Amino acid sequence: MTLYLTFAIIAIGIILFIKDYFTIDTTSIIIMSLFIVSGVLNPEEGFAGFNHPATITLGCMFVISAAIFKSGLIDGLSSKIIRVAKINYLFALIIFCLSAAVFSAFINDTAVVALLIPMALLVCRETDIQPSRLLIPISFSALFGGTCTLIGTSTNILVSSYAKKSGLEPLGMFEFSLPALCLFTIGMTYLLIASPLLLPKRKSAKNSLTKQAEKYIAEIELVENNPDIDKKIGNSSLNQDFSAQVLMLKRKHHRVYEINEETILRKDDVLKVMINPQHLAKLKQNATYKLDGDEQLIHDDADKKIYEVMIPYGSSLSGKSLQQLNFRNIYYASVLAIRHRKEMITREVSKIILREGDMLLLYTSDESLQKLVSKKLVVTLSKYKAKKFNLKKAIPTLLILIGVILAAALNITSILISALVGALLIVTTTILKPKEAYEAIEWKVIFMMAGVLSMGAALEKTGGSDLISELIYDSMGSFDPRITLSLIFLVTFLSTNVLSSKAAAALMTPIVISLAAAMQVNSKPFLIAVMFACSLTFMTPVSYPTNTMVYAPGNYKFKDYLKIGTPLNFIIWVAASFIIPLFFPF
Repeated sequence: MTLYLTFAIIAIGIILFIKDYFTIDTTSIIIMSLFIVSGVLNPEEGFAGFNHPATITLGCMFVISAAIFKSGLIDGLSSKIIRVAKINYLFALIIFCLSAAVFSAFINDTAVVALLIPMALLVCRETDIQPSRLLIPISFSALFGGTCTLIGTSTNILVSSYAKKSGLEPLGMFEFSLPALCLFTIGMTYLLIASPLLLPKRKSAKNSLTKQAEKYIAEIELVENNPDIDKKIGNSSLNQDFSAQVLMLKRKHHRVYEINEETILRKDDVLKVMINPQHLAKLKQNATYKLDGDEQLIHDDADKKIYEVMIPYGSSLSGKSLQQLNFRNIYYASVLAIRHRKEMITREVSKIILREGDMLLLYTSDESLQKLVSKKLVVTLSKYKAKKFNLKKAIPTLLILIGVILAAALNITSILISALVGALLIVTTTILKPKEAYEAIEWKVIFMMAGVLSMGAALEKTGGSDLISELIYDSMGSFDPRITLSLIFLVTFLSTNVLSSKAAAALMTPIVISLAAAMQVNSKPFLIAVMFACSLTFMTPVSYPTNTMVYAPGNYKFKDYLKIGTPLNFIIWVAASFIIPLFFPF
């Protein structure tokens, strides 16, 4: 009975992942809760994902990554990267792809891509390169780089930790680097050839967003007998009946700087509002609203400006609407438009559920923008400003990172212990304050990891992984192990297009361990195949967080990923089927 329940809960989880009803971390916790409530796992087993070595190691690596970024280590190289990239498109492609790959081998890949996007956009603005020809290759290269070391991606850590808990030898820091580098070389060659041919020459999303948003901006004056006089903006007719968003308020020749829903409107106030043309037409018929015929665009406002920002992976803005967040009142920023996947939304933006990778056009002050950035709620795309290189923090941070890597690589201790000691040193040497270390951890990812690990635990406990492996063995047991490995790789990378990479890894790892035991072959080739297949997924914008992050800034369409990503995925699949057994014999 529990076996059927396990399969039913996993099926529910897959449907929730595909339908995207909830955020990935919420779906993962729902799955974990269902296993506990149904009795498939007891509470201790269900919550074990939170103290799983993979989860703890990942949390520590988030702290170390944050210290590297804060010290300005990577930003110190930014001027050189930008200078080389400006030479021409080929140089830009090579330098950004190599930078993404090298940094992602040792640092959180989503953080690396979040750093490189504004740098790439700066190069695009100062040259004739379109962002659409650069950002997808950056994302893909980060994925290749992440497969090169044990700490490159959370998936690598998860698979290795799972193997160790199953009584197998854990993977070494650089144990699979050579096959990963072979695949990266193949992928890099493909990107250099295919990117100029297959990627679109499309204008920046910012230009189209700004142009669209400006169509909705009008300047009005509240004259005598206006129903909004002495009312709060949130309760005004402008807001309730005309869905207008007040961007700026002038009162008796001076500016009212702090505007939110509680601001009281007065007679003769001049408002700059964002309003759709249909409502504007109705507003013109109301004599108590006077439209300024010689309106000035909001670019002329010295205090507030238009900024383009992106919602990064792990942002707490994701999954909520601006209305639910009370965004205007808390952050003193107006959202003029949203690029939500392929849509450009300028109407009723406050009701749109925000997602990671969404691009927002903000009208706000630089001070308010910096507050949003410092809280890791958004990443600014309008300008790139390198962090100041801090020698006192950079040298110890670099030494700690090298220590963590060497300790694990030389088998002095496990990656869990070395990462834990590294994170503690980061805090105790005051490179990061305890609060900064806490904020550096992407808790959304931690909760997702803990949740998806329960799927693997349930499959193991109920014998589900053994049953599935037996079915695979019965149908493919007579095949050459290389063919079985190839099919495992295919199924895994296709799964990541509907599941998260971590969920796919949590499901596939116990299955391939049982399959290898049934086939009486070395399990390591299958583990490496699952690990690579979960990370090297290029076919859709939702297959991996970095793919999602470049979607809006690159002004891409879904078909762009299919066009350039599908051939690459199948090339890597075929190549991996031959390369992995060469380095890890059965």
